[in-house]
Formats: sequence, structure tokens, C-alpha cells
Amino acid sequence: MQANLETLSGLERRLSVAVPLADIETEVQSRLKHIGRTAKMPGFRPGKVPLKVVQQQYGAQVRQEVLGATLEKSFGDAVRQQNLKVAGYPKFEPAQVAEGAVDFQYSATFEVYPEFRVGDISGKIIDRVALEVGDAEVDKTLEIMRKQRATYDAIDRPAQKEDRMKISYKGTIDGVAFEGGAADNQSAVLGEGRLLPDFEKNLEGMKAGESKGFDLKFPDDYHGKEVAGKSARFEVTVSEVAAPIMPAVDAAFAKTLGVEDGDVAKMRAEVKTNLEREVKLRLKAKTKDQVMQALLDATPLDAPKSLIQMEIQTLQNMARENLAARGIPVKDDMPMPPDVFEAQAQRRVSLGLILGEVVRAHSLHARPEQVRAAVELQAQSYEHPQEVVKWFYQQPERLRDIESVVLEENVVEWALGVAKAQDKTITFDELMGYNK
Repeated sequence: MQANLETLSGLERRLSVAVPLADIETEVQSRLKHIGRTAKMPGFRPGKVPLKVVQQQYGAQVRQEVLGATLEKSFGDAVRQQNLKVAGYPKFEPAQVAEGAVDFQYSATFEVYPEFRVGDISGKIIDRVALEVGDAEVDKTLEIMRKQRATYDAIDRPAQKEDRMKISYKGTIDGVAFEGGAADNQSAVLGEGRLLPDFEKNLEGMKAGESKGFDLKFPDDYHGKEVAGKSARFEVTVSEVAAPIMPAVDAAFAKTLGVEDGDVAKMRAEVKTNLEREVKLRLKAKTKDQVMQALLDATPLDAPKSLIQMEIQTLQNMARENLAARGIPVKDDMPMPPDVFEAQAQRRVSLGLILGEVVRAHSLHARPEQVRAAVELQAQSYEHPQEVVKWFYQQPERLRDIESVVLEENVVEWALGVAKAQDKTITFDELMGYNK
């Protein structure tokens, strides 16, 4: 076997490989003879089928199998000889075998993993955020739960924040209707953020039975690209304004949260326990995000395009699954523009490469006892924790996500020891995103 390596550009490489045709032919004949010893054909006893007949029946198939196996093995051998770390899948291009040729030749184009060193983060400032869960945080959480269980009564007054409105509207751009610009009897709660802020501003103060026309400019980064940045005219009619009626924090409310005896004190204790668990996870996530950004900022690198494309496909599939889980019909041909996911894919691939190097350099692999502790912590939120732990360990592949989380936690702990870590108290609203 002969192999020649070329650098095309950046991380892209091309291997040109030549394998003696005599070796391929020897393997083809060996496989055909093996088939002949077991093949059953009409008119012949088992094992007595002439090689020429076997070749006529199976020759083309066997030759393709041998060529495929030869290509795979020779490429692997060439990659090892050249000490290459292949990223993604190579593109193989077999050459036509000319008459009288002695070699089977092909080229393989692929990318390699970048060579880089993780940057110095010792000068980076990382906030180790903290928050104590007390009565105020429990009260705020219960208030949100009450809003989620609110009922609505129709009223005869101007609409205000938190009211539910039923509206019909038609929108036009330059006098022409556009897709998604009209609806009949659509319900929306003012302040929930389901409508554009400028659209909501025009609804506030309207009463049931009133109509209104107004102009609105779509944001430049609006998800509907066909209308992004454009000005539209809307005609809106309000059919109902309803005020929220929130349930009292009493025994009946406690029962809706799973406290069977309706004990309000017990309900508050359970809410606090769950809230403490959620706060702990969010605090960890905030610190982790800072560490990951610090590593990215300190370590510029060129991520392989092939890995980015694979990550884009993963994100597209995740987006489809998320929509389906929310009850939104998703068709296989539903457009998912790759450019929407490209920046996120680039970040994820780059971080994966950086984390891999940090873990290798500092021996930060997830230890079995760490994984076990993480599984048990996750299982606490279920009714039968030990059954959940058992479920995880029944199939080792179920532990992969847990191992990834532990690995990231190890990297964060390492980074906090290297960078300039400082303790910082965060507000409950900021942590939970209630200020947005």
C-alpha cells in the first residue's frame, strides 16, 4: 500500500492511496471459494458448485464487499501511519481502474482535529454566585404558582397588565396581507410576552367591543425573516377582556400541589425543598457558564467544519423534538435553516474540544463515586429514588449524560482554583429570570 498526504487548506487533508489489485483479487477468490463450499444451487450438490458458476452468481457482490473492506482498512492503516486524528467522516473518491492497471487507487478528503493549547485563565474573574432560599423566595414562587392556576372573569373596563384578551386582527405590509398576520379570537395574557411589546402597548386600555388600527415595525432579528425589519398595519378588534382570579393559599390550593391532607405549612416546606434544589442547579449553571466562556475567550481555535455540520443536525433534531413535546405538529420537511444553529453549534464543538484537552491534561475524568452521587441526587426528585438509581445502572449508556455533567463540574472546580474566583450574592429574580 502507498499513501500520499496533502494539506488542502486549514484543517482539510487529502490522502491518495494505492492498493495492489493482486491483493484484492486474492481476497475475492478466497471469499468465492469459501462460498462455494457452502452454497446451495439447483443441479449441484452442496460444496460441489464449480467456482466459475459461483463467480457468475456472487462475483460482483463479493468484489464490492472486498473493495469496501479494502478501502476501510487501507484508509485506517494510512491514517495511523501518518499519525492523523480524523474529524468527522471522510469523503472517498475511488478512481476508475484502467486496463492493465496494477493498483486500486482512491482519494479520501477529510478534516483533522486542530492542534491547540488551552489558554491561560488565571487572570479571569469568575463570580461564584450564591443565594439563600428564605420565606420571601417561597412567597414569590407560590405567587407564580397561583398565577399559573388563575381563572378569568369577563369585565367591562379597559385592559391592563395580566388581563386575558380575546382579539381578532389582520395585518398588511404595503397593503398586502402576509402569512401569520391574521387571527380570529386569539387569546393572550398581557405581560406574558407572547405578543410583540409594541403590539401589546396598543392593546392596553382597549375594552371589549372596541376596534383599533395601528402601525408596527417588526424587529430586525424577528424570527419570521419575510417580515423582519418591515413596517405593518394592523386592524384589531377586542371581543373580550377578562381579569385574573387567583386561588387563595389554603388547603384546597395545597392539595392541587400534591399535599393530600391540605396542610399549608407542609406545602410551604415542600415548595422550599424543591426550590432549594432548583436554585442549587441554577447557581451551578451560572458559574459553569462563566467558566466555559472564560475558556472559550482564552482559547481561540478553528473547529472542524464537519463537526460543526454534525452538531447543526443534532440541534435541528433537538428543536423538532422540543416542538413535538410542546404539542406543535412537526413535519419531516419542516424547514430548519442551518444558519440559525451555526453559532451555537460552533460554540458547542469548540467547547467540546477545549474540555477534552483540559480533562486530559489535568486528569479530570468522572470518577465512579462522583457519578453515583450525581445519579442519587437526580433520583431525589422522584417518588421512588432507589428505583431510578437502579434504572440508570441497568444500562451503562444511560449514565453518559450524567458522566458528562460530572466531567463539566470537575472542570469548573479546576477553573475556580486557577482563575480569580470571587463570591457574589445574586437576587432571586435575577437567578430565575423574572427581571426579563
